[in-house]
Amino acid sequence: MSSEVRTRMTSPTPENGTRLRADRLAGLLWAMRFDADGCGHIVDAAVDLPDLGAFGAGFLWLHFDLGRAELDAAIGQGQLGPQRLATSAFGPDEHQRITVEGDHVGGVVADLSRVADGTEQDDVTGRLHFVMGPRALVSGRRKPVESPEATRAAAAEGVRIASPVLLLETLIGYVIASIAASGGKLSDEVDGIEDHILDERVRGDRRRLGPIRRDAVRLHRQLLGLCAVFHRLEDDGATQDLPPQAMTVAGRIAQRLDALDRDMNLIAERSRLLQEELSARVADQSNRQLYTLSVLTALFLPPTFITGFFGVNTKGLPLADNPHGTLIVLLLSLGSAVLAYGLIRILGIRAPRE
Repeated sequence: MSSEVRTRMTSPTPENGTRLRADRLAGLLWAMRFDADGCGHIVDAAVDLPDLGAFGAGFLWLHFDLGRAELDAAIGQGQLGPQRLATSAFGPDEHQRITVEGDHVGGVVADLSRVADGTEQDDVTGRLHFVMGPRALVSGRRKPVESPEATRAAAAEGVRIASPVLLLETLIGYVIASIAASGGKLSDEVDGIEDHILDERVRGDRRRLGPIRRDAVRLHRQLLGLCAVFHRLEDDGATQDLPPQAMTVAGRIAQRLDALDRDMNLIAERSRLLQEELSARVADQSNRQLYTLSVLTALFLPPTFITGFFGVNTKGLPLADNPHGTLIVLLLSLGSAVLAYGLIRILGIRAPRE
Protein backbone atom coordinates (compact mmCIF):
# COMPACT_ATOMS: atom_id res chain seq x y z
CA MET A 1 0.00 0.00 0.00
CA SER A 2 1.45 3.40 -0.96
CA SER A 3 1.20 6.78 0.70
CA GLU A 4 -2.06 7.32 -1.17
CA VAL A 5 -3.87 5.02 1.27
CA ARG A 6 -7.25 6.30 2.29
CA THR A 7 -8.07 3.63 4.87
CA ARG A 8 -10.03 4.61 7.96
CA MET A 9 -8.16 3.26 10.93
CA THR A 10 -9.83 2.62 14.24
CA SER A 11 -7.03 2.06 16.71
CA PRO A 12 -7.54 2.30 20.48
CA THR A 13 -9.39 5.52 20.99
CA PRO A 14 -7.42 7.99 23.09
CA GLU A 15 -8.89 9.85 26.00
CA ASN A 16 -10.02 12.79 23.92
CA GLY A 17 -12.06 10.48 21.68
CA THR A 18 -10.20 11.31 18.46
CA ARG A 19 -9.69 8.31 16.18
CA LEU A 20 -6.53 7.67 14.23
CA ARG A 21 -7.29 7.75 10.51
CA ALA A 22 -4.95 6.96 7.63
CA ASP A 23 -6.34 9.77 5.51
CA ARG A 24 -5.17 12.21 8.19
CA LEU A 25 -1.65 10.73 8.35
CA ALA A 26 0.50 12.00 5.51
CA GLY A 27 3.36 9.72 4.57
CA LEU A 28 1.76 6.39 5.50
CA LEU A 29 3.37 3.84 3.16
CA TRP A 30 1.32 0.83 4.22
CA ALA A 31 -0.77 -0.70 6.97
CA MET A 32 -0.63 -4.45 7.52
CA ARG A 33 -2.85 -6.45 9.85
CA PHE A 34 -1.65 -9.76 11.29
CA ASP A 35 -4.33 -12.17 12.46
CA ALA A 36 -4.21 -14.63 15.35
CA ASP A 37 -2.33 -17.15 13.19
CA GLY A 38 0.36 -14.60 12.30
CA CYS A 39 -0.72 -14.21 8.67
CA GLY A 40 -0.23 -10.70 7.32
CA HIS A 41 -2.84 -8.89 5.24
CA ILE A 42 -2.36 -5.51 3.58
CA VAL A 43 -5.36 -3.47 4.64
CA ASP A 44 -7.63 -2.60 1.74
CA ALA A 45 -8.23 1.10 1.25
CA ALA A 46 -11.98 0.67 1.57
CA VAL A 47 -11.98 -1.29 4.85
CA ASP A 48 -11.78 0.05 8.36
CA LEU A 49 -9.15 -1.47 10.58
CA PRO A 50 -10.55 -3.27 13.61
CA ASP A 51 -9.92 -2.01 17.06
CA LEU A 52 -6.52 -3.32 18.21
CA GLY A 53 -8.12 -4.75 21.32
CA ALA A 54 -10.79 -6.61 19.36
CA PHE A 55 -8.99 -9.24 17.35
CA GLY A 56 -7.32 -11.52 19.85
CA ALA A 57 -3.64 -12.20 19.32
CA GLY A 58 -3.52 -10.15 16.13
CA PHE A 59 -1.60 -6.92 15.80
CA LEU A 60 -1.06 -4.02 13.42
CA TRP A 61 2.01 -2.78 11.56
CA LEU A 62 2.11 0.80 10.25
CA HIS A 63 5.07 2.01 8.20
CA PHE A 64 5.71 5.69 7.39
CA ASP A 65 7.88 7.84 5.18
CA LEU A 66 9.10 10.18 7.92
CA GLY A 67 10.26 12.71 5.36
CA ARG A 68 6.61 13.45 4.50
CA ALA A 69 4.78 12.21 7.57
CA GLU A 70 2.98 14.60 9.91
CA LEU A 71 2.75 12.63 13.14
CA ASP A 72 2.75 15.41 15.73
CA ALA A 73 -0.98 15.25 16.35
CA ALA A 74 -1.08 11.45 16.59
CA ILE A 75 1.96 11.42 18.87
CA GLY A 76 0.50 14.17 21.04
CA GLN A 77 -2.69 12.15 21.50
CA GLY A 78 -0.74 9.02 22.43
CA GLN A 79 -1.96 7.08 19.40
CA LEU A 80 1.50 5.81 18.39
CA GLY A 81 2.56 4.76 21.85
CA PRO A 82 3.68 6.73 24.92
CA GLN A 83 4.10 10.35 23.87
CA ARG A 84 7.65 10.86 25.10
CA LEU A 85 8.80 7.55 23.62
CA ALA A 86 7.20 8.18 20.22
CA THR A 87 8.55 11.75 20.10
CA SER A 88 12.07 10.45 20.68
CA ALA A 89 11.77 7.52 18.26
CA PHE A 90 10.35 9.48 15.33
CA GLY A 91 12.36 12.66 15.93
CA PRO A 92 15.15 13.95 13.68
CA ASP A 93 17.96 12.45 15.80
CA GLU A 94 19.47 9.58 13.80
CA HIS A 95 21.76 8.17 16.49
CA GLN A 96 21.12 4.52 17.26
CA ARG A 97 19.34 4.10 20.56
CA ILE A 98 16.59 2.16 22.27
CA THR A 99 14.27 3.05 25.15
CA VAL A 100 11.91 0.92 27.19
CA GLU A 101 8.84 2.56 28.69
CA GLY A 102 6.42 0.21 30.38
CA ASP A 103 5.40 -2.43 27.88
CA HIS A 104 6.54 -0.32 24.90
CA VAL A 105 9.94 -0.26 23.23
CA GLY A 106 11.07 2.48 20.86
CA GLY A 107 14.25 3.55 19.19
CA VAL A 108 16.37 4.00 16.09
CA VAL A 109 18.44 1.21 14.55
CA ALA A 110 20.70 0.88 11.53
CA ASP A 111 19.51 -0.46 8.20
CA LEU A 112 20.94 -0.56 4.69
CA SER A 113 19.85 2.03 2.15
CA ARG A 114 17.80 0.76 -0.72
CA VAL A 115 18.20 2.15 -4.27
CA ALA A 116 15.58 0.94 -6.72
CA ASP A 117 17.62 1.44 -9.91
CA GLY A 118 20.74 -0.23 -8.52
CA THR A 119 22.91 2.87 -8.80
CA GLU A 120 25.96 3.06 -6.57
CA GLN A 121 25.69 5.30 -3.52
CA ASP A 122 28.28 6.90 -1.28
CA ASP A 123 26.57 6.01 2.01
CA VAL A 124 25.11 2.51 2.26
CA THR A 125 23.65 2.99 5.73
CA GLY A 126 20.17 4.17 6.67
CA ARG A 127 17.95 4.28 9.75
CA LEU A 128 14.79 2.49 10.84
CA HIS A 129 12.69 4.25 13.51
CA PHE A 130 10.12 2.25 15.47
CA VAL A 131 7.79 2.05 18.44
CA MET A 132 6.69 -1.44 19.46
CA GLY A 133 3.77 -2.16 21.78
CA PRO A 134 1.85 -5.28 22.82
CA ARG A 135 -0.46 -5.10 19.77
CA ALA A 136 1.22 -2.81 17.29
CA LEU A 137 4.50 -1.88 15.69
CA VAL A 138 4.84 1.54 14.10
CA SER A 139 7.96 2.03 11.98
CA GLY A 140 9.34 4.71 9.70
CA ARG A 141 12.34 5.78 7.65
CA ARG A 142 13.56 8.99 6.05
CA LYS A 143 15.10 7.33 3.00
CA PRO A 144 14.31 3.91 1.53
CA VAL A 145 15.86 1.04 3.48
CA GLU A 146 15.95 -2.71 2.93
CA SER A 147 14.28 -4.40 5.88
CA PRO A 148 10.68 -3.02 5.78
CA GLU A 149 10.23 -3.84 2.08
CA ALA A 150 11.73 -7.31 2.52
CA THR A 151 9.56 -8.02 5.57
CA ARG A 152 6.39 -6.84 3.87
CA ALA A 153 7.14 -9.01 0.84
CA ALA A 154 7.80 -12.04 3.06
CA ALA A 155 4.57 -11.53 5.01
CA ALA A 156 2.64 -11.13 1.76
CA GLU A 157 4.10 -14.44 0.56
CA GLY A 158 2.81 -16.26 3.63
CA VAL A 159 5.58 -16.03 6.23
CA ARG A 160 3.83 -16.06 9.61
CA ILE A 161 4.71 -13.47 12.23
CA ALA A 162 2.83 -14.03 15.45
CA SER A 163 3.64 -10.90 17.47
CA PRO A 164 5.14 -7.40 17.23
CA VAL A 165 8.37 -8.56 18.86
CA LEU A 166 8.76 -11.29 16.23
CA LEU A 167 8.04 -8.69 13.57
CA LEU A 168 10.86 -6.58 14.99
CA GLU A 169 13.12 -9.64 14.96
CA THR A 170 12.18 -10.25 11.33
CA LEU A 171 13.02 -6.65 10.43
CA ILE A 172 16.38 -6.83 12.18
CA GLY A 173 16.95 -10.26 10.64
CA TYR A 174 16.74 -8.72 7.17
CA VAL A 175 19.11 -5.95 8.27
CA ILE A 176 21.56 -8.63 9.41
CA ALA A 177 21.10 -10.60 6.18
CA SER A 178 21.68 -7.48 4.05
CA ILE A 179 24.81 -6.52 5.97
CA ALA A 180 26.04 -10.12 5.80
CA ALA A 181 25.49 -10.14 2.02
CA SER A 182 27.37 -6.84 1.67
CA GLY A 183 30.12 -8.23 3.88
CA GLY A 184 30.32 -11.34 1.70
CA LYS A 185 30.83 -9.21 -1.41
CA LEU A 186 33.50 -7.15 0.34
CA SER A 187 35.22 -10.34 1.52
CA ASP A 188 35.25 -11.74 -2.03
CA GLU A 189 36.82 -8.53 -3.33
CA VAL A 190 39.45 -8.62 -0.58
CA ASP A 191 40.21 -12.26 -1.46
CA GLY A 192 40.72 -11.29 -5.10
CA ILE A 193 43.05 -8.44 -4.21
CA GLU A 194 45.01 -10.71 -1.85
CA ASP A 195 45.46 -13.22 -4.69
CA HIS A 196 46.77 -10.43 -6.93
CA ILE A 197 49.25 -9.38 -4.25
CA LEU A 198 50.50 -12.96 -3.83
CA ASP A 199 50.86 -13.22 -7.62
CA GLU A 200 52.55 -9.79 -7.68
CA ARG A 201 49.84 -8.36 -9.92
CA VAL A 202 48.86 -5.26 -7.97
CA ARG A 203 48.02 -2.72 -10.66
CA GLY A 204 44.95 -0.71 -9.62
CA ASP A 205 44.36 -2.66 -6.41
CA ARG A 206 45.16 0.29 -4.15
CA ARG A 207 42.27 2.23 -5.67
CA ARG A 208 39.95 -0.75 -5.13
CA LEU A 209 40.93 -1.26 -1.52
CA GLY A 210 39.99 2.27 -0.46
CA PRO A 211 36.21 1.93 -1.04
CA ILE A 212 36.23 -1.63 0.35
CA ARG A 213 37.82 -0.51 3.59
CA ARG A 214 35.52 2.52 3.80
CA ASP A 215 32.37 0.38 3.43
CA ALA A 216 33.66 -2.25 5.86
CA VAL A 217 34.44 0.38 8.49
CA ARG A 218 31.04 2.03 8.04
CA LEU A 219 29.21 -1.28 8.39
CA HIS A 220 31.34 -2.15 11.41
CA ARG A 221 30.28 1.11 13.05
CA GLN A 222 26.62 0.40 12.37
CA LEU A 223 26.94 -3.11 13.78
CA LEU A 224 28.64 -1.79 16.90
CA GLY A 225 25.68 0.52 17.43
CA LEU A 226 23.16 -2.26 16.76
CA CYS A 227 24.94 -4.61 19.18
CA ALA A 228 24.92 -1.95 21.87
CA VAL A 229 21.21 -1.27 21.28
CA PHE A 230 20.09 -4.86 21.74
CA HIS A 231 22.44 -5.56 24.62
CA ARG A 232 20.92 -2.53 26.28
CA LEU A 233 17.44 -3.85 25.52
CA GLU A 234 18.41 -7.04 27.34
CA ASP A 235 19.60 -5.04 30.34
CA ASP A 236 16.73 -2.54 30.43
CA GLY A 237 14.12 -5.22 29.74
CA ALA A 238 15.09 -7.05 32.90
CA THR A 239 14.35 -3.96 34.98
CA GLN A 240 11.22 -2.93 33.04
CA ASP A 241 9.56 -6.36 33.20
CA LEU A 242 9.33 -6.87 29.43
CA PRO A 243 7.72 -10.15 28.33
CA PRO A 244 10.13 -13.12 28.34
CA GLN A 245 9.67 -13.46 24.58
CA ALA A 246 11.05 -9.95 24.07
CA MET A 247 14.08 -10.75 26.22
CA THR A 248 14.70 -13.98 24.30
CA VAL A 249 14.44 -12.21 20.94
CA ALA A 250 16.79 -9.44 22.11
CA GLY A 251 19.33 -12.07 23.17
CA ARG A 252 19.11 -13.91 19.83
CA ILE A 253 19.53 -10.70 17.85
CA ALA A 254 22.47 -9.59 20.00
CA GLN A 255 24.26 -12.92 19.45
CA ARG A 256 23.80 -12.74 15.68
CA LEU A 257 24.99 -9.16 15.61
CA ASP A 258 28.07 -9.98 17.69
CA ALA A 259 29.06 -12.76 15.28
CA LEU A 260 28.48 -10.58 12.21
CA ASP A 261 30.39 -7.70 13.78
CA ARG A 262 33.42 -9.95 14.29
CA ASP A 263 33.30 -10.91 10.61
CA MET A 264 32.97 -7.29 9.49
CA ASN A 265 35.81 -6.22 11.78
CA LEU A 266 37.95 -8.96 10.23
CA ILE A 267 37.23 -7.63 6.72
CA ALA A 268 38.16 -4.10 7.80
CA GLU A 269 41.36 -5.37 9.42
CA ARG A 270 42.30 -7.46 6.38
CA SER A 271 41.77 -4.51 4.04
CA ARG A 272 43.95 -2.35 6.30
CA LEU A 273 46.75 -4.92 6.32
CA LEU A 274 46.52 -5.33 2.54
CA GLN A 275 46.75 -1.56 2.13
CA GLU A 276 49.88 -1.57 4.24
CA GLU A 277 51.38 -4.43 2.22
CA LEU A 278 50.53 -2.68 -1.05
CA SER A 279 52.11 0.52 0.24
CA ALA A 280 55.23 -1.42 1.19
CA ARG A 281 55.39 -3.00 -2.27
CA VAL A 282 54.92 0.37 -3.95
CA ALA A 283 57.68 1.80 -1.73
CA ASP A 284 59.98 -1.08 -2.79
CA GLN A 285 59.22 -0.41 -6.44
CA SER A 286 59.94 3.29 -5.94
CA ASN A 287 63.22 2.45 -4.21
CA ARG A 288 64.29 0.20 -7.09
CA GLN A 289 63.39 2.89 -9.60
CA LEU A 290 65.28 5.51 -7.61
CA TYR A 291 68.30 3.16 -7.45
CA THR A 292 68.22 2.73 -11.22
CA LEU A 293 67.99 6.47 -11.76
CA SER A 294 70.79 7.10 -9.28
CA VAL A 295 73.07 4.58 -11.02
CA LEU A 296 72.32 6.07 -14.43
CA THR A 297 73.01 9.53 -13.07
CA ALA A 298 76.34 8.38 -11.62
CA LEU A 299 77.30 6.67 -14.88
CA PHE A 300 76.51 9.63 -17.07
CA LEU A 301 77.93 12.31 -14.77
CA PRO A 302 81.63 11.88 -15.75
CA PRO A 303 80.90 11.67 -19.50
CA THR A 304 78.70 14.74 -19.15
CA PHE A 305 81.52 16.60 -17.44
CA ILE A 306 84.03 15.58 -20.14
CA THR A 307 81.76 16.51 -23.05
CA GLY A 308 80.89 19.76 -21.32
CA PHE A 309 84.55 20.56 -20.79
CA PHE A 310 85.52 19.90 -24.40
CA GLY A 311 82.50 21.82 -25.58
CA VAL A 312 83.82 25.09 -24.11
CA ASN A 313 84.52 27.63 -26.88
CA THR A 314 87.91 28.86 -25.63
CA LYS A 315 91.39 28.92 -27.14
CA GLY A 316 93.99 26.38 -26.08
CA LEU A 317 91.45 23.58 -25.72
CA PRO A 318 93.24 20.17 -25.61
CA LEU A 319 92.96 18.01 -28.71
CA ALA A 320 91.51 20.92 -30.69
CA ASP A 321 94.07 20.35 -33.46
CA ASN A 322 94.28 16.57 -33.13
CA PRO A 323 92.65 14.78 -36.09
CA HIS A 324 91.53 11.99 -33.70
CA GLY A 325 90.33 14.34 -30.98
CA THR A 326 86.67 13.37 -31.21
CA LEU A 327 87.48 9.66 -30.89
CA ILE A 328 89.75 10.32 -27.93
CA VAL A 329 87.02 12.34 -26.16
CA LEU A 330 84.52 9.57 -26.84
CA LEU A 331 86.87 6.97 -25.36
CA LEU A 332 87.50 9.20 -22.34
CA SER A 333 83.72 9.50 -21.78
CA LEU A 334 83.21 5.73 -22.01
CA GLY A 335 86.18 5.13 -19.74
CA SER A 336 84.86 7.56 -17.14
CA ALA A 337 81.49 5.78 -17.17
CA VAL A 338 83.22 2.41 -16.69
CA LEU A 339 85.29 3.89 -13.87
CA ALA A 340 82.13 5.25 -12.19
CA TYR A 341 80.52 1.81 -12.45
CA GLY A 342 83.60 0.21 -10.93
CA LEU A 343 83.49 2.66 -8.00
CA ILE A 344 79.80 1.82 -7.46
CA ARG A 345 80.65 -1.87 -7.30
CA ILE A 346 83.62 -1.30 -5.00
CA LEU A 347 81.51 0.81 -2.63
CA GLY A 348 78.93 -1.99 -2.51
CA ILE A 349 75.97 0.11 -3.67
CA ARG A 350 73.37 -2.42 -4.76
CA ALA A 351 69.70 -2.44 -5.66
CA PRO A 352 67.19 -3.11 -2.82
CA ARG A 353 66.69 -6.82 -2.31
CA GLU A 354 63.35 -8.45 -3.18
